[in-house]
Amino acid sequence: MYRELHHLWWDSAALGFEASQVIGLRMARLAQGDDKAFREAERMVTEKISAAFEIHMMAVTGQLGLTPDEQAARTVKKLRRKVERNRKRLSSGG
Repeated sequence: MYRELHHLWWDSAALGFEASQVIGLRMARLAQGDDKAFREAERMVTEKISAAFEIHMMAVTGQLGLTPDEQAARTVKKLRRKVERNRKRLSSGG
């Protein structure tokens, strides 16, 4: 139990750090004020709505697990993958 909670804590902290990086990259993109900035703003909103819906559907269909710990761990893992893709995309100028 301790081991799983330790991993969940660590993964949650890492998610927060990684999300902060993406926020910084996005703010730099939005500050440009061009067409790329507008598309990024739209993408940001649609991604949030899509991720919330996807996680919700996974939860109600049992795909996140049966216990609160499993559900939290799998949610954080899924969100970290999404954040990592955004970090890579924004870092490469895409």
